[in-house]
Amino acid sequence: MPRPQKARRICCYPDYWSFAPDLDAANDTVTLSLDEFETIRLIDYHSKTQEQCAQEMNVARTTVTAIYDTARKKLAQALVEGRRIIISGGNYTLDNTVSEEITRKGSTIMRIAVTYENGQIFQHFGRTEQFKLYDVADGKIIKEQVVGTNGAGHGALAGFLKNAEADVLICGGIGGGAQMAMQEADIALYGGNAGSADEAVAAYLAQTLVQNENPTCDHHHGHGEGHACGTHKCGEH
Repeated sequence: MPRPQKARRICCYPDYWSFAPDLDAANDTVTLSLDEFETIRLIDYHSKTQEQCAQEMNVARTTVTAIYDTARKKLAQALVEGRRIIISGGNYTLDNTVSEEITRKGSTIMRIAVTYENGQIFQHFGRTEQFKLYDVADGKIIKEQVVGTNGAGHGALAGFLKNAEADVLICGGIGGGAQMAMQEADIALYGGNAGSADEAVAAYLAQTLVQNENPTCDHHHGHGEGHACGTHKCGEH
């Protein structure tokens, strides 16, 4: 049997998940895996060597070379042929740095995360400084915990929630990129909510909380400033 492929470590989810030519429709799509995206981010954006990239992704340099070459060919193909680029999937593992204050949960526990400020659902996902975590067993809340995000931004917040073992996110406005990140992280999203965090969780448990199909945050002023991956020095030393 072939040797199992080692998962490649990535810093966080990207803030933007698709790019398209300035046309009504792209000729076709090119899918860039998240590990391919990470090599482009580290080598081309952060000017890392392939050896440094390999260290950060916890794989051999030859592996990075192969991933990077494939990623560059896909980008060239998209640019020359007018194809849409979609970032999705891949053989990767997220950097699992999680605050020590976040307790681990068992396999029978469901964890609900809510963007949080002073008892209310914070309305701007990309700016949230706290989440309130609710651990649920047999339909009842057995533990509550408020945790800080340490200034993480959009893509990093999705990784933060995945590493915090969240199963559900309840929030206010949330951009399209962050919605894609939640989907990639396999976290059920209930966006577009307001009011009491506790009451929203109670409504979720009562199965009366509605899943808003378009919870996109329309307050874009300042978004992207101070929240991108580079802001929390991901990939920089």
